[in-house]
Amino acid sequence: MKSKQAHILLVIDNPQDVDKTKRAFQAQGIENPIHVAGNGKVALDLLQGRGRPALQPTPQIILLDLDLPEMGGLDFLKELRQDPHLKACSVFVISSQNRQNDILDAYNLNVAGFIVKPLQYDSFLDTIATLDSFWNLIELPN
Repeated sequence: MKSKQAHILLVIDNPQDVDKTKRAFQAQGIENPIHVAGNGKVALDLLQGRGRPALQPTPQIILLDLDLPEMGGLDFLKELRQDPHLKACSVFVISSQNRQNDILDAYNLNVAGFIVKPLQYDSFLDTIATLDSFWNLIELPN
C-alpha cells in the first residue's frame, strides 16, 4: 500500500484531459495527491525547483503526454533521466497516438509503460484502475 502515499505528476497540456484524468482517479477511489504541469519545461521546473520550491515529496509517478507545447514529452524524458535525483521516477506515457517510433523512443528512455488513451470514458476508467492495481503491487523507491 506504499504507492497510496505516492504523489502523481500529470504532464498534460489539455485542460479537458487533466479534468478527465482527475475524474477517473476520483471515480476509482484513488486518493494520491495530484500535481499538474502543462508542458515538460514546467514539469522540470516543479521537480527541480527552478524558480519556485520543488515539489515535496518528489512525485514518484508521472503520467506524461508526448505532444506538449514548449518542451515535448520525449525531451522532458531525456532531461528527467539525466537528473540523478529524478531518474528513478516511474513514468507512464499516456498518448492518443500509437506511433511506433514514439513507443520505441519512450521505452528507450525507460518508461514504465506506454498507454494509448482509449476513446471511451469507461475504457479509460478501466485503464486507470489497472494502473492503480499496478502501483499497489509494486514497491516504489523512496
